[in-house]
Amino acid sequence: MDRERRGAGVLPARFAGWAGLAGAFDRGARLRPAAERWMRAEAARRRPFLWLPVAYGAGIALYFAAEREPAPWAGPLLAALAVVAAFMLRGRWRARLAAIAVGAVFLGFSVASLRTALVTRPLLDAAVVGPLEGYVRSVEERGQGPRAVIEVHAFAGLPPARRPATVRVSFRKGAGIAAGTRIAAVARLVPPPQPARPGGYDFARDAFFGGIGAVGSANGAVRVIADDVEPAAIRVGWAARLSARIDVERNALTRRILEAAGGGGPLLPDAGTGGPRAQEAAFVAALVTGKRGMIADETNEALRAAGIYHVVSIGGFHMTLVAGALFVIVRQLLVFVPGLAVRYPVRKFAAVAGIVGASGYCVFSGAGIDTQRALFVTLIVMGAILVDRPALSMRNLALAAFVCLTLQPESMLGPSFQMSFAGVAALIALFERWENGDPARSLLPLREGGALRPPDRQRTGRMRRVIAMSAVTTIVAMLATGPFSTYHFQTFNPWGILGNAFGLPIVELAVMPLSFLAVAFHPLGLDGPFWHLAGLAAVPVLEGARIMTDFPGAVVVVPAFGMGILLLLVLALLWACLWSTPLRWLAVLPAAAGLALAAAPARPDIRVDREGRGAAVRGADGRFVILGSPSAFVVEQWLRADGDGRRANDPALRHNVACDRLGCVARLADGRSVAFSREAGALREDCRRAAVLITPRQAPPDCAAPHVIDRDDLDRFGAIALTVAGDGLTVEGTREHPAAPGARTGDGREAPEERPWRRSAR
Repeated sequence: MDRERRGAGVLPARFAGWAGLAGAFDRGARLRPAAERWMRAEAARRRPFLWLPVAYGAGIALYFAAEREPAPWAGPLLAALAVVAAFMLRGRWRARLAAIAVGAVFLGFSVASLRTALVTRPLLDAAVVGPLEGYVRSVEERGQGPRAVIEVHAFAGLPPARRPATVRVSFRKGAGIAAGTRIAAVARLVPPPQPARPGGYDFARDAFFGGIGAVGSANGAVRVIADDVEPAAIRVGWAARLSARIDVERNALTRRILEAAGGGGPLLPDAGTGGPRAQEAAFVAALVTGKRGMIADETNEALRAAGIYHVVSIGGFHMTLVAGALFVIVRQLLVFVPGLAVRYPVRKFAAVAGIVGASGYCVFSGAGIDTQRALFVTLIVMGAILVDRPALSMRNLALAAFVCLTLQPESMLGPSFQMSFAGVAALIALFERWENGDPARSLLPLREGGALRPPDRQRTGRMRRVIAMSAVTTIVAMLATGPFSTYHFQTFNPWGILGNAFGLPIVELAVMPLSFLAVAFHPLGLDGPFWHLAGLAAVPVLEGARIMTDFPGAVVVVPAFGMGILLLLVLALLWACLWSTPLRWLAVLPAAAGLALAAAPARPDIRVDREGRGAAVRGADGRFVILGSPSAFVVEQWLRADGDGRRANDPALRHNVACDRLGCVARLADGRSVAFSREAGALREDCRRAAVLITPRQAPPDCAAPHVIDRDDLDRFGAIALTVAGDGLTVEGTREHPAAPGARTGDGREAPEERPWRRSAR
């Protein structure tokens, strides 16, 4: 060892760096036995199993990332080959694990492909106005008028192959739409809208998997068709009738809550603004029935600013309260029966009660995708109690992820799935780290020097532990869900810790219990006082949220970052949560890389509306200005993705923009002009003068503009983002460069099939 040190000391200066590198390799070699020891410990604890849902989800993501619809046999074939390889590699555990992981990837790929094939239905391919007849399956009451989901029997004379099976239609206020009726109206329907920007929310994909083939409005008269009229044409299945009947009861209970909890007269359908606590009543109704249509936009914004908007979207929080409350109540009641707890497993009886209650709550609240997923998780947790397994464990969470991804693989792309599983995984990992599952006990122990504290100090210690646990779990959950909320919504709520710490206990301990009692007494007609008290209990929740809206930095808008950055942050989260040895500290590496890249994300210089109605151009000040007349929704999506908190009606968005009836002109930061031409009369001049020409029309074949975005490009790419790259521009679209219908490849073969949820965007 001394000789090695002497040799290092006489190396020439130019070799000093090599000596440091050799030392690094030496330290790495010394860490290898420790890493192998940690991996053996992880294997002994069966932690590698937790990575199977990750590989399964990676296969689903791989399917959705494909530019074309894959061949239906490709995924199953590769999964089968991986299974055969795993069987043949039984003696080589590393290679076998790799084969199992590959098999899980292609199994997830195959499940997503199968799900797409099962839900594929006709999609409307263009805007159509015509007579609509159908069966109303559900109605969402809103202040501006009801919105209904309709099972279509006939529309504008379209044949069944082109006619969407189910549509979502908005009606004027007072239209009198009710679930369970057959109606006729003149409606304007359009294909489900594509994303407003590359990487943005894809409503068309969600609508496709939700069975919605078109959306639109009907502003004229609505005629109710009697059941005895044209009975042969009415083909309504039992599932649709049951769904409609449940929706009728949901709306009836919603009206009752709004009347009793609002402190005034009836609120629906058009009885004015309701009582003095109308928004509190709407808040309570959303918790119970899942009907959120009567919550005003201002209230929604306040809840988001306070970080508690998740409360009004029925999911894991609500399922946990319902199932957990029933479990505790039934268990305590059974324990009071003499001798029953000794002879029978009352804990399992309570778990069955929790399962029944959670299932009923899911059905009555509309059984939305998020609600169904929360129910699956609840059933697995309660099922673990039935088979005498730990209820809340990382393995149960992995099983729940498998079930949810198998039944609804598309949900993996949405923020609800990502945030709920990330939050729960982080909390389980937290409880695994600290002693006895109590993160506050090590901070605030009940013993001093081996002896118990005095009773008064024990009570104070328990209160402090509850406060500490609430604060720590809220911080951990926010850190775990932060990457997903930032990626999807481009916002961060710094006051969310305070909002959750203040609002959630009130909801858990007052609003929801009173609502349970009200539902229990509703059949007896004695529910009024409980709804009234629930509305009063909701007052501090909403008032606190409104106050937080005025706090400095209540909502911080951050620029959108790409999928690669999100994957780095997800890898860091998974690595930190799924390993239990010091291996988890390697999560620092992808986390640091992801945060560094997210701090300075790439931002496009021009955005173009998917319908060609306008564009956004980044000026010399680094901010967007607006050309043309894109919708306010699209403009706010562009601004939010750019980290810009301005509203669509901000006058500064029109600064340094010259417009007339034919179009608009603005300049990029490098001085090049960007022209938006509304009318054909402006194209010739703009082709001569502009460096970038954007038009919803067909550009002339001899247009001299260096860069042209016209109708062909909009049909091909959808919404477009352009980024300056030297003298050129890079192009990114929302439609993954689809080929035209009937297109063929260079060797004459038919072009690969386009994704089903993109076929309506022509």
